[in-house]
Amino acid sequence: MSDDGYGGGGGGDDYDYEGPGFTEDAFDEGYDLLATELPEGEAGGAEGEVQMNGFEGTNGIDQDQEMANVEPSQEQQDLNALGAGMRGERQPNKVRITTPYLTKYERARVLGTRALQISMNAPVLVPLDGETDALQIAIKELSQRKIPLIIRRYLPDGSFEDWSVSELISD
Repeated sequence: MSDDGYGGGGGGDDYDYEGPGFTEDAFDEGYDLLATELPEGEAGGAEGEVQMNGFEGTNGIDQDQEMANVEPSQEQQDLNALGAGMRGERQPNKVRITTPYLTKYERARVLGTRALQISMNAPVLVPLDGETDALQIAIKELSQRKIPLIIRRYLPDGSFEDWSVSELISD
């Protein structure tokens, strides 16, 4: 006897192949999924109104209810104006919160990205002194603040700050 939960004998195939299934007599030919009116004699609301899930009207909304077009208050407009940068919109960085230092993770990503660009024949922005290694060229560009990349730092509230690599302090 096995411990797999199927008991013994036959691998546990308990499906009833002879029972009712999806045969031609299992479907009602008169059933119409797109019908909007109930057949005569069946309970329902007014003419053309369908009762769905125990609620009357379309999608459970009574026909007498309407959505009110309400103007947002001044307070809501002020909050929306303050949070405009939180939805991914481009806003100038008036007041920056994060540190002006390039982190070791940002440095690694910037150098790797720039080295890949250089290895794919992107123009080199510093004079070469015999360097052929793309990573060494990227390091030289970083030390001279010539890397044309922008770092986007996301904040916990969903907003972000964009820093140019040339603005950041990298030692």
